[in-house]
Amino acid sequence: MADTLQRFLRAKVQSITFRAGRLSRLTPQDVGIRPRDVPYAPSAAHFAAANARLGEIDRDVRRALSRLNGRLHDAPLAPGEVLERNALLEREIDRARRAYGLFFDVFSQRGTRFAPALAACDAIAVDCFQAVRQAAPGLMDGPMLKPLTYLEHGFSPATFRRGVLLSRLLGERNPFPLIRVPYERVEAPWGMGVILHEIGHNLQADLSIWQETQVALQRRVLHATGNAWLTRLWGRWHKEIFADLIACLLGGPASVHSMKDFLAYPASRVLTFHPLSAHPTPFLRVFIQAEMLRRMGFIRRACDVRDNWDRLYRSRLPYARIPKLLLCTAARLIPHVVDEIAFQPRRGLAQRALVDVVPFWPSDQERIDRAAESLARGHIPPGLPPRHVVSASREALERRLAPPERISRTVLNHLVKLGTRNARMPGVGVTLAA
Repeated sequence: MADTLQRFLRAKVQSITFRAGRLSRLTPQDVGIRPRDVPYAPSAAHFAAANARLGEIDRDVRRALSRLNGRLHDAPLAPGEVLERNALLEREIDRARRAYGLFFDVFSQRGTRFAPALAACDAIAVDCFQAVRQAAPGLMDGPMLKPLTYLEHGFSPATFRRGVLLSRLLGERNPFPLIRVPYERVEAPWGMGVILHEIGHNLQADLSIWQETQVALQRRVLHATGNAWLTRLWGRWHKEIFADLIACLLGGPASVHSMKDFLAYPASRVLTFHPLSAHPTPFLRVFIQAEMLRRMGFIRRACDVRDNWDRLYRSRLPYARIPKLLLCTAARLIPHVVDEIAFQPRRGLAQRALVDVVPFWPSDQERIDRAAESLARGHIPPGLPPRHVVSASREALERRLAPPERISRTVLNHLVKLGTRNARMPGVGVTLAA
């Protein structure tokens, strides 16, 4: 009986020894990247960052394996000690499995039919970072891996910021920004104003102004209302409001229409308040963006957004599941909120305001409008930034200048051809695609 137990323990150790260390490296070939997929593939720098993280975990795996195998020559093996050391090794293998699985899932999508659309989304993300670098040199110095887009079956886009601790990875840090896009949205460029919102989260984090923005907003709301509950509530919403407002600056009025499209649901959803949500109540969220358009100088567009949203939901307001205090103070508070987040200087921005770091001018909108008309003819003017190409697609859709299929095909082909292959972010020196 004892010999049987010893054989079992030794077999268990041999089995986990075989599994340990098998998830320590990823190559383009491992994830199925073919020569024709290379223009859309993650850069060599992304593979290097992923492999660096896998290598760190693998070193822990090997240390735990060494401790386990150190007892392998004991005769007889101590069952309790073997099982405990085996469990410690399993913990490290689980870390490797989760990290490897995440990188594999993200990278391998660049060998599917969605690869060109994902590369187009990458180009949009890179352009948003370039906009900040060009308008405010010095704020984002040093090497910086560009965000990568990937597909998932979730309802809405989301992002995982650079350096954030991911529960999916058992607390490992994310080495580069990841932007999640639902499958059916990735080929609909007119809806990518929502993607600009997700990129905005990454910009706020990389600019290191999360805490400063929150504290300033709470101070402003408390001074305006004297109410602690409203102060906590609007302070909790600061990240999502910032992302909405920077999306307005990245894409102009079209990004607001895109977000309005995303948020427009039956009143039972839009007029419901979730007390612990990080997102503002949808009903108020569009009014916040309309105020931003007004401050940017697009008065007529701001009025149209407000009027349309009002017509959709005003009649249902008596039945809204939103605290009366929040509704009654919103019209007075929203201008304060927009002004504080977008128009007040920040130490983290070198005493510049968000509108200085991500400027959007009437001339930008004029170029977008002209591009929408060109898009209807299957052409996009050269030199139009990718983020504004997204806006032109929204304008073309709403003005019914071309059918959705043609808009999608023209925009995605254009963005892919902009040169994500071997492109480089200005001042960064990080390859964007292999």
